[in-house]
Amino acid sequence: MKKIVAFAGKGGVGKTTSLVLFLKYVLELKKAQDILVIDSDPDANVADVIGQEVNFCDTIGGKMKVLKDKIQGMKISPNTPKNQLIESDVYNCLIEMDAFDLLEMGRSEGEGCYCFINDVLKKVIDTLSKNYDLTLLDSPAGLEHFARKTGRNVTDLVIVTDPSKMGIHTLKRILEIIDELTLNFENIWILGNRFPENLRDILEQEIKTFNKDNVRLLGFISNDDEISKVNLTGGNLIDLSKDNLSYKEAKSVFANII
Repeated sequence: MKKIVAFAGKGGVGKTTSLVLFLKYVLELKKAQDILVIDSDPDANVADVIGQEVNFCDTIGGKMKVLKDKIQGMKISPNTPKNQLIESDVYNCLIEMDAFDLLEMGRSEGEGCYCFINDVLKKVIDTLSKNYDLTLLDSPAGLEHFARKTGRNVTDLVIVTDPSKMGIHTLKRILEIIDELTLNFENIWILGNRFPENLRDILEQEIKTFNKDNVRLLGFISNDDEISKVNLTGGNLIDLSKDNLSYKEAKSVFANII
């Protein structure tokens, strides 16, 4: 299995929770030997829901800020290959967990733009993901990462929406931007998170209007108090009981991807 699965959608719809439930399912199946989780959300939410604390200085954003300051302060020789420095920093940011590796992007490196660093970062992450059977990408809220074409090597895009007009609006805008930028994904899945039974037909009807062969309903996951408690108290969502109803729903849903 060689997949790159990205989770996208409006902020607050449950992208990170959905990703970690998917990760839990994959670990349970034992189908992927090497797993990389890339958290590109500036808030580093993946670490939060697996009970880990990651300092800004240990994120790529933190490393890049230091590097940018050195470059602008002329503390690095002009002859030093900047791409090698960036590659080294990225590898140093890898957090080795027991069953997977975690890479936290962190927030941006400050005011202004440093496009060279961003371009090299994309290439490094592309190269890095080739060393793993499965790469999971937690996309930041909003649509900017699509505009930058950072999702070009993703095999499966999971667009998460909650039962709200705003969530479905963002879902539609992501699909529009994918068409505008001619981004190619093997599969685009729509996941309804925290959907009550009596509202699921609304999303199903919306999806039928898209008329795209590779855009399909992945399924629904119900709201769950136990998951909410883990997210609120800073526990580890991977330790969620296998008997949890929402996790059972998630396994049935994610089986379509695996």
